[in-house]
Amino acid sequence: MTPTLQYIQMDTNPDQAPQYGVIWLHGLGADGNDFAGLAPELRLDSSVRFIFPHAPMRSVTINGGMKMRAWYDILEMSLDRKVDMANILESRQQIDELVDELVAAGVPSERIVIAGFSQGGVIAYDYALNSGRKLAAVLALSTYLAAPDALTSAANNANGATPFCIHHGTYDPVVVPELGERAQTLLQRQGYPVTYKTYPMPHAVCPAQVQDLRDWVGSILI
Repeated sequence: MTPTLQYIQMDTNPDQAPQYGVIWLHGLGADGNDFAGLAPELRLDSSVRFIFPHAPMRSVTINGGMKMRAWYDILEMSLDRKVDMANILESRQQIDELVDELVAAGVPSERIVIAGFSQGGVIAYDYALNSGRKLAAVLALSTYLAAPDALTSAANNANGATPFCIHHGTYDPVVVPELGERAQTLLQRQGYPVTYKTYPMPHAVCPAQVQDLRDWVGSILI
């Protein structure tokens, strides 16, 4: 089945079949190109297939109903912000199609990393915690849990032993640091293995963080 989402594909070793996969989800209003340039900077030795999907175009309430690429509609910007969970379920199903695509290429789900920035990180969390498919790792950048009350314990989750890496900017005015800290606390309380690190930056990615991403992703994909 052809995936619903269009995407950019990059292989670290185009002459070899991929051993691992990374699905990297962009933030609100961006597209797959937003993080595609990061793949070469990770300098991975393994044969990795990166997939950078483009979110669908949809109206976003907090932006006056303007249409843009978005994984889901954001209804408000409070600390306990309301989001369209039906959109999130739709995005979860679309990411599952991309996982199927990687599995068909010979990459089992337990060798796939789901990464996401901001809105994309929300979907990375949601997919890992609800899809029932075991993953290699989850990378959550400047993001939050959309449905914290629905979080199940690690003992009852396919990704209960999967490493979660959370990065957040201490000056982030869009997804405030408290939301990153809350995700860390809730995941650890439920028994998930979490690495949490902050950087003196706003809602962005910084050079020091790229080095840490290189080390962390490289430690997973070996």
